[in-house]
Amino acid sequence: MTSLPVDPSSFRYIVDDVASAVTFYTAQLGFVITMQRPDFAQLTGHGMRLLLSSSSGGGGAAQPLQDGTTPRPGGWNRIQFLVEDLDAALAALRASGVPCRSDVISGRGGRQLLVQDPAGNLVELFEPWPDRAE
Repeated sequence: MTSLPVDPSSFRYIVDDVASAVTFYTAQLGFVITMQRPDFAQLTGHGMRLLLSSSSGGGGAAQPLQDGTTPRPGGWNRIQFLVEDLDAALAALRASGVPCRSDVISGRGGRQLLVQDPAGNLVELFEPWPDRAE
């Protein structure tokens, strides 16, 4: 029998600058620092644990895989946060100088906006349509 994960609510992002990422996630998205080192930080908020790992250094997340692939920030995977008012969230983020990766996009389930953390990792803010609120 295989063991199940102890904490399924953790998410890890690879970042270029841990301090900049910590500032973004605490100031813009309300996370709280539970541990911070120059090359790693652990934050909590929104019912999850967010791990921020430097893309370089001696840490486990920064080590290359056996095929030589190295971790790097960016890509299309992302954290999604539900918001009640996407337009208000967009206005607050723009006022703070947070770069938006997209305009507001309307889809089947609601409206979304993609913003970037300082390393280029995507964060999705999602406002569900009223009849599909989760």
